Amino acid sequence: MRTNSGPAEDLLIELNRDAGVPLHRQIEASIRASIRAGRLRSGASLPPTRTLAAGLGVSRGVVVEAYQQLVAEGYLVSRSGGYTQVAAPMPPAATAADGAGSAASMAQPAARRADFRVDFGYGRTDVSQFPRAAWLRSVRTVLTTTPNDRFAYLDGRGVPELHRALCDYLNRVRGTSSVPGNVVICNGYGQGISLLIQVLARHGARRIALEDPSPDDDARVLAGGAGLDVVGIPVGPDGVQVDALDRADADAVVLTPSHQWPTGAVLPAAARAEVIRWAKRRGAIVVEDDYDAEYRYDRSPVGAMQGLAPDHVVYCGTASKTLAPGLRLGWLIVPPHLVADVAAAKVLADRGSPVIDQLTFADFLARGEFDRHLRRMRPVYRRRRDALLDGLRTHLPDLEPAGVAAGQHVVAWLPPDLDEAAVVAAAARHGLGIHGVGPYRIAGPGPGGLIFGYAILGESAIAEGVALLATAIREVRGP
Repeated sequence: MRTNSGPAEDLLIELNRDAGVPLHRQIEASIRASIRAGRLRSGASLPPTRTLAAGLGVSRGVVVEAYQQLVAEGYLVSRSGGYTQVAAPMPPAATAADGAGSAASMAQPAARRADFRVDFGYGRTDVSQFPRAAWLRSVRTVLTTTPNDRFAYLDGRGVPELHRALCDYLNRVRGTSSVPGNVVICNGYGQGISLLIQVLARHGARRIALEDPSPDDDARVLAGGAGLDVVGIPVGPDGVQVDALDRADADAVVLTPSHQWPTGAVLPAAARAEVIRWAKRRGAIVVEDDYDAEYRYDRSPVGAMQGLAPDHVVYCGTASKTLAPGLRLGWLIVPPHLVADVAAAKVLADRGSPVIDQLTFADFLARGEFDRHLRRMRPVYRRRRDALLDGLRTHLPDLEPAGVAAGQHVVAWLPPDLDEAAVVAAAARHGLGIHGVGPYRIAGPGPGGLIFGYAILGESAIAEGVALLATAIREVRGP
């Protein structure tokens, strides 16, 4: 059997061209085996793709495909300047992200989370994939071309360049009906919802409706602190139950209609229209958290509700799940009658978000780099999601996954014979970090379910995590 064997630079890879296995798969397998065996240690640099391709006698595209797959699995990392290195062991501690679930993840004692072999913590994004080179180009553009007056104090809404860039992007991609004058820049969703609740309370709001289940680290806590009553609206397979909203006597409702947190349900068009009719009848406000809308895999895009009723819907967006939570970049599209009050609340909170970051993001959007980053990341997250679903089908077929068509997490509903708290506790004893749905319910008990965050896990870690969970569940069920 003819074999092409030999080192490329300092990396030995053997290719069997008669094996019937694609060459990029053989390269992947060889590098993966070397990493697992310790022959390639953490931080070791791999040859450039052109060099390795020349040494192996293959096209550069074959090597690029192999490297990209190993990056997606977490074995390799791409560094600025084009260098590819063996990844460090994935730290299991949670990455601080604003939005659903971050405070609950951060509240876990650091020592306990470090004990996990695999952590399915949610509310995180793979910050190792941050597009540093493209972001740096935008930073340089901003520092060399921005007029001096942009670095002075601005009003609470933020810089006009970002207002225009966001409106262009959101109107095109999310179907919003936004104009630059109605945009307020904030430090992530956490600050955005805080500003809105303050303003709604000053406008006389007394009760706010939240999806049940929903996060326990933002609107629920902030509403209570502002003196607002909180009422939970049950969520079913198609999102929030609109008939219950009509009975809630609320002045505002917070929704995640494009990908409900945590169930992943999508609010259908008829229900969206009914929510809008409710808001118009009551003079109420709909706060639309466009959670996970950019990452979709098996469905067509779902447009934002704000485009249906811009005078009654506040649109909330953030770069935390798409780029990195450390940027602290968020935005609100506010109905005209609330813009001045929200901007004033922002000024009172912190005198405005950092100007250079806003201008950099505006340039990043205008250059199309944000679109390119999302196109690059969707297949990465999709492969991780597919690895999770494959593992559940193989090892835990009686769990029922939901919300799988989009986002960075999956909920799996437990069969009636399994107690959610018992499964979570058993998983922890086996070195697996995972959260149940129960703690995020407002009105009381409901079906048991588990929340699988997969965004920062390689495919091998996901497979290991599902196997650990299967062992834990066998322990709970007993002999």
